[in-house]
Amino acid sequence: MQAFERELLTLLPRLRRFARALARDAADADDLTQVALERALKGRDSWQPGTKLDAWMMRIMRNCWIDEVRSRTRRAQTFAPEEAGQSVGSDADRDIELQAEMRDVDRAMNALPPEQREAVALVLVEGLAYREAADLLDIPIGTLTSRLTRGRQALAQMLEAA
Repeated sequence: MQAFERELLTLLPRLRRFARALARDAADADDLTQVALERALKGRDSWQPGTKLDAWMMRIMRNCWIDEVRSRTRRAQTFAPEEAGQSVGSDADRDIELQAEMRDVDRAMNALPPEQREAVALVLVEGLAYREAADLLDIPIGTLTSRLTRGRQALAQMLEAA
């Protein structure tokens, strides 16, 4: 084992304490220590023998922590909170279901005889009162009611089968 690695091993307890002070969480501190050690081992050529290794390592660790905090901040700004993800897709799924249901209703409406389709469209879709729809179609209110009843029943049967 080289002198550099031996000195790193002797610094390990101090580095862990410093990481714990920065991160304030044991798991984050362990991760931070590992990242700092990896960075130090990769960049060992930039360390000047004869200088204080502990100061060099703590500067690396601090820079790693700053990078981590910045990364977390960006993730928090970029991604929605976990709770928001619980309903992801539900609106889109519901829209797809509604579109499929509307296609079924359109097909069923188009399959009705014209008189029933008119009665259903005026009363159920457009919301006209029975009297207004009957006057518009120039038919007695009883005729409108029977067409509407037959139209509703036919729609219900066709939509059940769909």
